Amino acid sequence: MSVHADTPPPGRLRRAWDSDFLYSFRRAPVAVFSAVVVLILMLAALLAPWIAPHNPFDPATLDLMNGFTPPGAPNAFTGETFWLGTDDQGRDVFSTILFGMRISLFVGFSAVLLAMILGVLLGLLAGYLGGWTETIIMRIADIQLTFPAILVAMLIFGIAKGITPPEYRDQMAIWVLILAIGLSDWVQFARVVRGATLVEKNKEYVQAARLVGRSPLAIMLRHILPNVLNPVLVIATISLALAIIAEATLSFLGVGAPPTKPSLGTLIRIGQEFMFSGEWWILFFPAATLLALALSINLLGDWLRDALNPRLR
Repeated sequence: MSVHADTPPPGRLRRAWDSDFLYSFRRAPVAVFSAVVVLILMLAALLAPWIAPHNPFDPATLDLMNGFTPPGAPNAFTGETFWLGTDDQGRDVFSTILFGMRISLFVGFSAVLLAMILGVLLGLLAGYLGGWTETIIMRIADIQLTFPAILVAMLIFGIAKGITPPEYRDQMAIWVLILAIGLSDWVQFARVVRGATLVEKNKEYVQAARLVGRSPLAIMLRHILPNVLNPVLVIATISLALAIIAEATLSFLGVGAPPTKPSLGTLIRIGQEFMFSGEWWILFFPAATLLALALSINLLGDWLRDALNPRLR
């Protein structure tokens, strides 16, 4: 008996570590660095209630005497020191960034999930059914593409907020923001999935599923969908960065997250009011965090696109 026959097969973790996908990841220093940055920021946002020195949303923890304290310098009245300084209300900027990232990431993930579900379903229907279904869906997509996504999101946000009762507007503002960004971003998912479905539906395995009597819905979800997910994952990763930027843009313009639940965009809007009065840190640190988060996610999406491209494999 040979020695190789007695050697146990490698475990799942070892096989995953030696896979082409992770090998490509380890060989891409930009992707590794971006992943580390994204992981650190997401963990910091997730653990904000435990690692933030203060709760910026609790009025009982605020002290106006700490207002406008520079980063790393003791306050002239209270003697307290804050890593990233404080804003005009005496809130610790580091704590506001951690809690603000929670809202920005929640809006970004939820909006991308909504856009992905809607776009994938409509793309599958358009590509598989064809005919009038495809014509209607793709013409709606073409019309929406003629307008900038941020304007579409502002329009949807304004309509949804207008029909919301005034007493519930602040409570529903985050969900309305998710709806607005999600509905403005489904088109790219639908177009990519439609194109991939047109290719897949003519292959032998789909024809075999038709012959055995599978319903169109079962064929689309069980057979075609798993084979069109690779480009969807790439688009979702890049769309997450764009959704976070869209949320920040809307909140900066005053039509996004309410002041009671400030996101990174709201913090940037507050900071720009003091940019020319010397309190630069109120704007700089939230803006730098937003830039690092969005850029790192975008770089990860670029690597994922290349890693899943069979022509570059």
